[in-house]
Amino acid sequence: MAFAEFRPLDEKSLVEYIKHTPALASKLGNKFDDLQIREVGDGNLNFVYIVLGSTGSFVIKQALPYIRCIGESWPMTKERAYFEAVALKQHGHWCPDHVPEVYHFDRTMSLIGMRYLEPPHIILRKGLIAGTEYPLLAEHMSEYMARTLFCTSLLYHSTTEHKRAVAEFCGNVEMCRLTEQVVFSDPYKVSQYNRWNSPYLDADAEAVREDNDLKLEIAELKSKFCERAQALVHGDLHTGSVMVTQDSTQVIDPEFAFYGPMGFDVGAFLGNLFLSFFSQDGHANQGNDRKACKEWILQTTEETWTLFQQKFVSLWNEHKNGSGEAYLPAIYNNDALLELVQRKFMKDLFHDTLGFGAAKMIRRIVGVAHVEDFESITDASKRADCERRALDFARMLLKERRKFEGISEVVSLVRKLN
Repeated sequence: MAFAEFRPLDEKSLVEYIKHTPALASKLGNKFDDLQIREVGDGNLNFVYIVLGSTGSFVIKQALPYIRCIGESWPMTKERAYFEAVALKQHGHWCPDHVPEVYHFDRTMSLIGMRYLEPPHIILRKGLIAGTEYPLLAEHMSEYMARTLFCTSLLYHSTTEHKRAVAEFCGNVEMCRLTEQVVFSDPYKVSQYNRWNSPYLDADAEAVREDNDLKLEIAELKSKFCERAQALVHGDLHTGSVMVTQDSTQVIDPEFAFYGPMGFDVGAFLGNLFLSFFSQDGHANQGNDRKACKEWILQTTEETWTLFQQKFVSLWNEHKNGSGEAYLPAIYNNDALLELVQRKFMKDLFHDTLGFGAAKMIRRIVGVAHVEDFESITDASKRADCERRALDFARMLLKERRKFEGISEVVSLVRKLN
């Protein structure tokens, strides 16, 4: 054991830690003289160090017992590192191509050592802000979501296995409570943490707080989020939790992982693609009107859902006689019946996806944590126009999601609105 009790590491103590940890030292060929260490954590919750040596590299992520960007006034469980490590390993088991490998986990130090995603990997959100297109994004993300969600659900596991896994992840309750607050509660009431592009969006934020129909719908989604242990979801699957190159897609940061509704992950990802779409006009300039980029985002959104649905149903068909106990083969024993069940399941999942996606969009505009897609638009009035279009769309989608039969209808509507 390198350190007997928790302490936040700095660059100097990190080197000592690595020397005393064989799983990490061996990755560097036990050479420590030429180490380059950079702290790169731009998130809200953790220290993140990139460690580069002449013969190897890795990333060290250490959870702090408070929200880093706010400080010790907002305490936060450092146990989340345990759930992040377990989720990385489990999701990595089901989808090794799109989850970085974990080399080391230390529960006492709330510390994970994992694969360094070398340049040119960048955070997807930053690539989208720059107007970059990623041709394999839909293929890769649909694969990641289909495999991780299907293989951690009752479509694949017995109820005994499922309950045990659910019980373990119930321990990540503090992270779930944070989501309950910032996604399902704060935007719909007066809260000290809410902020928005004032004064431009003052009336819009108030309209959200006074929309009774919206509140009815968000209550239903909150209930699903809290009560429906459908699969091991990432829990924070926005475009800032994905690193990309032209041919690689890697999902990181599952510290909010828990057994919840599948649509929460799919919706988070699609909702953030929609946010990116609505932000593009604010990044347009004479050299690039962003029209091609906007069209690519919409095509990618549509393709992501379409491929996800295909892959998910295909996994279901492949394992229909396996150990999953949701639909026992002795009962669902003919193709017509199985197809009926699958159609209903995917329709419900689609509507969950739209609802959760809309909720994630709303909270990024009038809640505590915003997105760089909008925040990096320097002209506040232009930014407000982009944000308002996104917010109006999200409110409509949340309330009317059940009217949509398929993703192409949603995407067509977005095209009309913008």
